[in-house]
Amino acid sequence: MMILRYAPASPFVRKVRIAASILGLADRIELVTSNTADQQDPVRQDNPLGKIPTLVLENGMRLYDSPVIMAYLDSLAGGGKIIPAGEMRFKALTLEALADGMLDALILQVYEVRYRSEERREPSWVQHQADKVSRSLAALEDDPPALVDGLPNVGCIALACALGYQDLRFEAKWRPGHPRLVGWLDRFAKAVPAFEETRFKG
Repeated sequence: MMILRYAPASPFVRKVRIAASILGLADRIELVTSNTADQQDPVRQDNPLGKIPTLVLENGMRLYDSPVIMAYLDSLAGGGKIIPAGEMRFKALTLEALADGMLDALILQVYEVRYRSEERREPSWVQHQADKVSRSLAALEDDPPALVDGLPNVGCIALACALGYQDLRFEAKWRPGHPRLVGWLDRFAKAVPAFEETRFKG
């Protein structure tokens, strides 16, 4: 049994959990909660960065972070499932990178509020992160990724998690200005039951 060190609200963990479900591998993975702020948490031994998700394989090998884990799961399932071949491969990986970059910018905004007192916050830096998200949403609204029959690719999974994280932490404020993306996410959720199953409800 593989071990996934995780936190239920992490959008990067959600990516991996959705991928595992899509690929039929969820029952081969044990979820073990990690507290990345705890210096004694085993995640720091499994991943020097102390980050989640970290996947511990049955042979003891450690994999991190989410793009690497998802590539491994795709390979374990036979390859070419959620990471397509040819030109589509690079379109999917680029979309994943864009969505992951959005998540990085969103999480930095959350951390600014969570870990800094109000008088120590830097509004221009927060706005710099928010602008990354705004530009990304605008580009995706103009040209939403295709959702074709079959398994969604890593880019679509990552984008769904990025939009879902904005619903969770930013009161879904992205939705009114991006109707095409809202429709896209609705279609994704309908096609991928694991999206709802992994939604953080705490």
